[in-house]
Amino acid sequence: MISRRTFSKTAGLGTGAAALSLVGLQGLPHASAAPRKAGGTPTPTVPALTPGTHTSFAKLRHVRAGVLDVGYAEAGPAHGPAVICLHGWPYDIHSYVDVAPLLAEQGYRVIVPYLRGHGSTRFLSSRTFRNAQQSAIALDIIALMDALKIENALLAGFDWGSRTADIIAALWPERVKGLVSVSGYLITNVDAQKKPLAPAAEHTWWYQFYFATERGRLAMEDKTDRHDLCRLVWDTVSPTWHFDDATFERTARAFENPDYAAIVIHNYRWRLGLADGERRYDRYEKQLATRPTISVPTITLDPERDPFTAPGNGASYRDRFVGPYEHRTLSGIGHNLPQEAPTAFAQAVVDVDRF
Repeated sequence: MISRRTFSKTAGLGTGAAALSLVGLQGLPHASAAPRKAGGTPTPTVPALTPGTHTSFAKLRHVRAGVLDVGYAEAGPAHGPAVICLHGWPYDIHSYVDVAPLLAEQGYRVIVPYLRGHGSTRFLSSRTFRNAQQSAIALDIIALMDALKIENALLAGFDWGSRTADIIAALWPERVKGLVSVSGYLITNVDAQKKPLAPAAEHTWWYQFYFATERGRLAMEDKTDRHDLCRLVWDTVSPTWHFDDATFERTARAFENPDYAAIVIHNYRWRLGLADGERRYDRYEKQLATRPTISVPTITLDPERDPFTAPGNGASYRDRFVGPYEHRTLSGIGHNLPQEAPTAFAQAVVDVDRF
């Protein structure tokens, strides 16, 4: 197990079978003291919630945004400060099924979109290239914000969602009030991806290399193979999360999107330099290749049991965040952090809003 330091600040933590603690605070069910904003006013403490309490969203909506008709869940007051929660792969909006009501109760307007190729989100034209390069996905969210008339928002994400939120914070900081990024700085430099990792790290990314083959593409296009492959990923990257079959099946329905296989395959092949993007995104990718710093208020979260979590308590990406910043490591939690530890995730959103 990776050795980690104790952190001086804490977050509200969930209870139940998936109860967790911050490193150095093992055994505490929630934070003993909430951070304080300027003037000494305490930041609200998010009430502890057992993961899996909620199974669905009350409101599912659609809006045309850019090249997409975006399906999204919404919770909370329509005129509350906006929070946009972004899912990863192989997940969907249900990663935030417990987070959204927690934030709504704090007065936030919570928007949880299906990313392109997922769930009820659809391309407006059959002629649009099914592109999943990082800047295209980030611009989807900018277009969504424009369509919903959201000038700026708190952005929170994991996996593809962290990468997307990081990119928006780096390139369009005026649109981001604050950032919660699981696993820290995930902006991809395709040229840097050509350098081999340590063998153990390469092994963790087995599906990325599988998707580079025709066998992998065919598996993603086959309903049964796709289902079983995604379930295997859930099991291996969240080794302490004891989810039931119904939890997985609710998300697996999002994989039935007709563009799902094309989007997933293109994303991973593009990252390895094995698939081209589109020329219209070149200027953004050139900026992202420089590893731009992020100046907006940020909290980064590391899930301790996620095999992708780098050692060093966020040290490997600390220099990329140059504004108000805090790092937290969640003990006993795997890759799907918002669904495994919804209270801690929601508390991070509330806290970064007070930076």
